[in-house]
Amino acid sequence: MLAVMKRTQIQFDEETYAAVRKRAYEEKRSISSVVRDVVAETLGVKRSTKRPGLEQFAFVGAGRSRQGKLSPVSERHDEALADALWKEHRG
Repeated sequence: MLAVMKRTQIQFDEETYAAVRKRAYEEKRSISSVVRDVVAETLGVKRSTKRPGLEQFAFVGAGRSRQGKLSPVSERHDEALADALWKEHRG
């Protein structure tokens, strides 16, 4: 069973952020994963060693979208939103 995650926000000084980012890059992991492991280890929290498998992400790629001329919308989201609002406003 996978642990339930709680979202939080933290702030780092530039040196700490650079160190965490570097470790994440070197270990091919997310910054969140590195921070979770370091905090758990420092506090003596025992964590499950089970990592999520592909079966937990079966929904990835399940849908399709029509992005049109603003493709990829993931990079041009501001333009896509402005375009959609303009079209809605014009009626």
